[in-house]
Amino acid sequence: MQYDLIVVGSGAAGLAAALYAGRYKLKTLVVTGEFGGETSTAGSIENYPGVQPLDGYELMKIMKEQVKDSGAEMKDGKAVGIEKAGEDWKVIMEDGEAYEATAVILAIGSRRRHLNLSNEKELTGKGVHYCWTCDGPLYGGKTVAMVGGGDSSVKGVNFLAEYAEKVYLIVRGDKVHAEPVNAERMEKLGNKVEVLLETEVKEIVGKNMLEKLVLSGGKDLVVDGMFIEIGFDPDTTLAKQLGLELDEKNFVKVDNMMSTNVPGIFAAGDTTRHFGEFKQDITAAAMGAVAATAVYEYIGGFAK
Repeated sequence: MQYDLIVVGSGAAGLAAALYAGRYKLKTLVVTGEFGGETSTAGSIENYPGVQPLDGYELMKIMKEQVKDSGAEMKDGKAVGIEKAGEDWKVIMEDGEAYEATAVILAIGSRRRHLNLSNEKELTGKGVHYCWTCDGPLYGGKTVAMVGGGDSSVKGVNFLAEYAEKVYLIVRGDKVHAEPVNAERMEKLGNKVEVLLETEVKEIVGKNMLEKLVLSGGKDLVVDGMFIEIGFDPDTTLAKQLGLELDEKNFVKVDNMMSTNVPGIFAAGDTTRHFGEFKQDITAAAMGAVAATAVYEYIGGFAK
């Protein structure tokens, strides 16, 4: 079946793109991949404007219903290939089905790096978190740990210290790598923050909720929550197939309208670094909306 637009991905960027595309009356198909992306596993979301605190998966379900109401179609499954089909693009699914469209928006996101420890997945949202801006305010007056050693983790510590009584920064290396302004701010927090250098989390302990961490050397650290901030890994499979220009960290390069270097291919959300390392649902959704608008203009919508 022929579409105006195929959106690959169903996180905040993909669903926002589909919503706007539907309102532009573009015949749109969303290839879901893993529904909801990282947001669906983020736990409670408390900083999305206009929405009362709710589970990330529920937020994605609301967006999905908005997309359906706008007239866009949704196809469960993963896109494994994209290739040129005359003047259009063909998106090939893992089940062998293929769909064609005038334009494609890649909104496949990126994956936060995990510690890959047993119990990590089971306790995600139950004491184990990957988004400190989303879940940090839940730990008012409590003890938390931040795992990482870069600037983002130090920013996270500074943020968490506004709520938590005690924050541990667990660093695998022998020093912290942070921008001076953020490092200085952390130092001013004094005993509220304790930095554990050359330390790794070896075990995550808990049944229904996180109870404690077992660190290298066999030391137990009792905490109410743990935040993991060790970077992102983009999925470059489709981008490399298409010959998209990538930045030094393998994220897709886009201009201010989310256009890539390949005409008809756009990218939005965490598959790009349009907002640097700041990755939030609101920025992803904004990029999706912009990308859909760019597609509308690309196929001549504003000229009609």
